[in-house]
Amino acid sequence: MEDFIQHLINGVSLGSIYALIALGYTMVYGILQLINFAHSEVYMLGAFAAYYTAIGLGRALGADLEPGIVFFGIVLIVAMAACGVAGLTIERFAYRPLRQAPKLNTLITAIGVSLFLQYTGQVIFGADPKSFPTVLEDRSLVSSGGIDLRLFDVTILLTGVAFMSGLHYLIHRTKTGKAMRAVSTNRQVASLMGINTDKIISMTFLIGSSLAGVGSVLVGMKYPQIDPLMGLFFGLKAFVAAVLGGIGNLAGAVLGGIIMGLSEEMVVAYLSSTYRDALAFGLLIVILVFRPAGLLGKWQTEKV
Repeated sequence: MEDFIQHLINGVSLGSIYALIALGYTMVYGILQLINFAHSEVYMLGAFAAYYTAIGLGRALGADLEPGIVFFGIVLIVAMAACGVAGLTIERFAYRPLRQAPKLNTLITAIGVSLFLQYTGQVIFGADPKSFPTVLEDRSLVSSGGIDLRLFDVTILLTGVAFMSGLHYLIHRTKTGKAMRAVSTNRQVASLMGINTDKIISMTFLIGSSLAGVGSVLVGMKYPQIDPLMGLFFGLKAFVAAVLGGIGNLAGAVLGGIIMGLSEEMVVAYLSSTYRDALAFGLLIVILVFRPAGLLGKWQTEKV
């Protein structure tokens, strides 16, 4: 029983990271009906921004800078800012010119941007994996009966809950959130009502990409190794989480992320780590066959 509870803690911690990244996919899809495959590479850029920030601060301040909440906060803000700028740039120069183009054109562009960032990252950062610096010292908070609750897991969970709660408040309690929901429902009508749809779409990319930046720092803390292709599998799993919960549905993205994290942890614990990556594809196939709209998604009739 103690082992199961420990795996439950680990799974929820991992699922919180998946949920943060999945929210970026589902927000963009809800607004533009676009699968932003470049989102996983935005997440990768956030990890490297955090890496070089931590290295730079360590060299500048030396022994005066110790891993802690302040260090973690600085690195987190820089990663969010870097991802936000990257998301805005991609939206402005890659997707906005194709706003009226067929969806297939935009999809191919998204894949192209993803590949461009992957291989540009290898040229700039190098293809070799890098060890993520220690921005927060991990330690055991509660250790009893085989259950070990660590600071990293609590930090990841609390950070995830804080940002997801902030996003929920933004979407449902602010004018910007109301405008986002209006654009998501009908972009043309929202424009006629005086909403600046370009600004709202840019805001959506900014927020979704910033959440990917949060996820990148949390991943770097928990699995301290980064490389230019790190977004490939982690981003894919977050995308599967978004589809699992119902892409376009914020609550669904969170639910899908938690389910994905728990499923992956249980597979590794009770079956074999060999099936860890195959699980994402298996879940994607199952959900597309039996419930294409996702767990919390709704069937919609589309006029042709």
